[in-house]
Amino acid sequence: MAKPALLPLSGRVACVTGAGQGLGAAIAGGLSEAGARVALADIEPANAEAVAAEIGGLALQLDVRDEAAFSGCFDRAVAHFGAVDIMVNNAARTPTTSLWDITSGEWDDVLAINLRGSFFGCRIAGPHMRERGEGRIVNLSSMAGQQASSATGVHYAASKAGLLALTRSFAQELAPHGVTVNALAPAAIGSPALDAMESARGQTPQAGIPPEEMQRNIQKYMAWAGGLRSGGRYVAGDKLAGGPMAAHLLECGAQVTGGYFADPGKKDVPGMDDVGFPIAEIAA
Repeated sequence: MAKPALLPLSGRVACVTGAGQGLGAAIAGGLSEAGARVALADIEPANAEAVAAEIGGLALQLDVRDEAAFSGCFDRAVAHFGAVDIMVNNAARTPTTSLWDITSGEWDDVLAINLRGSFFGCRIAGPHMRERGEGRIVNLSSMAGQQASSATGVHYAASKAGLLALTRSFAQELAPHGVTVNALAPAAIGSPALDAMESARGQTPQAGIPPEEMQRNIQKYMAWAGGLRSGGRYVAGDKLAGGPMAAHLLECGAQVTGGYFADPGKKDVPGMDDVGFPIAEIAA
């Protein structure tokens, strides 16, 4: 069976948080290359403006910890483009503080950005998409949320693990209304955040997964998950069984929700499906 072609996102609108640098900028660029118009939200407006200028997007300032600000930012994107079809909750803080040294303030701030911010993104974008009868919400988790590691702080890992339950809950709520909610869990991405983490540990910064590769993987994911094609039946993320099944479901117009897709950054991982994401089964 031939691999399905990437579905075009021409005419669609995406909103990406934490889009001013690193993974968020790569995601925004990948969606733009696939034809989407992109709203780039970032706490640093100058960073968002620089990336927006490169891809022809809309720059918005946003602190995801502030629900009212998040709602206003989303409303501005809708007012500018007419609608938002794809919501990518990517904004995150990635500290490496030892679990013995984490202050209550730092713990709360990491959870507020990484987990609560994504909760706000889902809860704000969800009703808009529900009313329109279609939409895609993508939450950026991490492999750190599934395995213990000293490379990231325990508060970061806890926030990324929590995103999986958050994703499943919103997937169940929104599936009847034509909206899918899935989580992507990449390994370390080459980015300023990764460089800062390794420098803090006194290590020479490593390459990580190139952001350009994540651009391609985001495009592949959108195709694999059914893009924004309407009329398909919904299939829970735990019902998938590898690449051939993924291709078959795509060709049949199926749409996947409640799924967790991990990208370990390796090309020879057993179980890798046709579009580059091995599937860790999470019931929806």
